[in-house]
Order: sequence, then C-alpha cells, then structure tokens
Amino acid sequence: MEVRVLRYFLTVAREGNITRAADFLHVTQPTLSRQLKDLEQELGKKLFIRSSHSIILTDEGMLLRNRAEEIVNMMNKLEAEFSSMEETIGGDVYIGGGETEAMKHIARVAKDVQVRYPNIRYHLYSGNEEDITERLDKGLLDFGILIQPADISKYNYLNMPAKDVWGVVMKKDSSLAVKESIQAADLVNVPLICSRQAMKQTFSKNEFADWFGEDFHKLNIVTTYNLAYNAGIMVEEGVGYAITLDKIVNTSTTSNLCFRPLQPRLESGLNIVWKKHHVLSTAANAFLKELQKEFASPRK
Repeated sequence: MEVRVLRYFLTVAREGNITRAADFLHVTQPTLSRQLKDLEQELGKKLFIRSSHSIILTDEGMLLRNRAEEIVNMMNKLEAEFSSMEETIGGDVYIGGGETEAMKHIARVAKDVQVRYPNIRYHLYSGNEEDITERLDKGLLDFGILIQPADISKYNYLNMPAKDVWGVVMKKDSSLAVKESIQAADLVNVPLICSRQAMKQTFSKNEFADWFGEDFHKLNIVTTYNLAYNAGIMVEEGVGYAITLDKIVNTSTTSNLCFRPLQPRLESGLNIVWKKHHVLSTAANAFLKELQKEFASPRK
C-alpha cells in the first residue's frame, strides 16, 4: 500500500466526488478510479458506496480514513524532520495539551526559541489526557502538557512552574454565586457538569474524590466534558454548574458567568512530557533545551 494512494483516498473522502478529487489531484478520473478499485481489492473490503454524483464511505472506509490520516500525518512530519536537518535550525514542533492558563509558560518559551531560530514553526493540538497521550505514543506529537493527576510513568517530563486552581463556574444570578468559595456540601444537591479526567477512578490517588470525601458518591453529575468551552455553554443555558479550572471559561464582567474556587483550595500541578527513548527532531530538541533551562532538569 503506497502513501500516494492513501493521499488519493483521503482526497476522495474529503471531496465526496471522484471528478472534484481528480481535478484537485491533477490526475485523470479513470486513473483515480482505478487506484481506488485496486486499493479495495488489496484490502478485500468495499470502501465506498458510489452513486452518479457522489460517494459515501462505508464503515470500512471510515476506519481506513482514520488510519490513513495518521499515516499521512506521520509521513508529512517525517519528511519535514529530514528536510530540516540543515545547518540552520528550523522545522516543526508539535505540542498537545488541555485548556490551561499555564500554556502561557509554553508560549513564552516558544517565543524565546523563535527569536534565535525563526525557522521553527509550532503546531498546537487541543485535547484531554487520553487524546494527548494517544498522539504522543503514535509519534504525532513531540510534547504533551498533562494536568495532574495523570499517568506520566512512561514519559520523560518536566514539572511546569504553575498550578491550576479548581472551582465552579456558574451563572451570576445563581444561588451559589453569593458565596466567595464553594464547599463540598454546597454541591451535593445541584446538577454538576464535570471533567471526565477529574472524575476518573483509575489513579492510585484521585485528588477530586479525596476533596469531596464521603459526599463523592452523592454528586448529581448530569454532564461530563473533556474541554471546558462547551461546558461553559451548558452553564449559560442552565444545564448545571461546571467544575473546572480557573481562567479557561470566560467569566469577565461582560459574561453572564462567574467562578468561585473550591474550599479547601484544590490545585493541580502540570507536567510537560515527551516519549522516552525517542529521538526528537532538531527543532523539537532546540525547544526542549529551552524548556529545561526555564523549568528545571528533566525527571526520568
């Protein structure tokens, strides 16, 4: 199976039409159709449902699209890494992370590196812990920013000089908004919108469950989320109260929402991680050296 054919397949899947895809790829329609038929024969599966004007992916086609995107992205990254192996340091650095104000620390390091190496480009990917570690393990990211608690045992990592504060985002006219801070008992009888990562029980120590104590099983969790933007929308529409980190949902004076910290105070540290025994690109290695200088020596 050639990468070129996978690129053809992805273009057809995106365009939904053989003619448009052929025009985009600058190949003839019969050539493209033949390549797709050969791919189906090679895999032994029907990838498309064809009609006179459009094509639709089968279940097998959707699976191939997901895997082909990973393969093509990896090849693009590999080609970029080799093309950047020149005397002048340049290339691409891929960074993934969740929503956190601590991203400012990464941005400052990136800016410092950019001053010395203007040919380095950064690519940011947003996601929760599962999204980030999956892409790290597949080599699609160079670095990941993980909010504790997180399993970092299989990574090299640096502790970031920041902590995120947990609290509750609510409408400014809600009954709990009059409080300066929120205690566990305040949350027992209200609908909650919670981070899936914070609710996970797979860690040896779950700081969230420990904070709630014996009331943890009494919580009325009506919605879970992995990124907070949509959680904020749910709060605005009156679905519930969102347990989230400070400063990632708009609670400014122009917003209908406000943030109240948990009491006792609950904070989460952050780590920037990268794969063990993985050779970084020239650009990623330059970025790592600046991280080490700014944050501390790496833990292994």
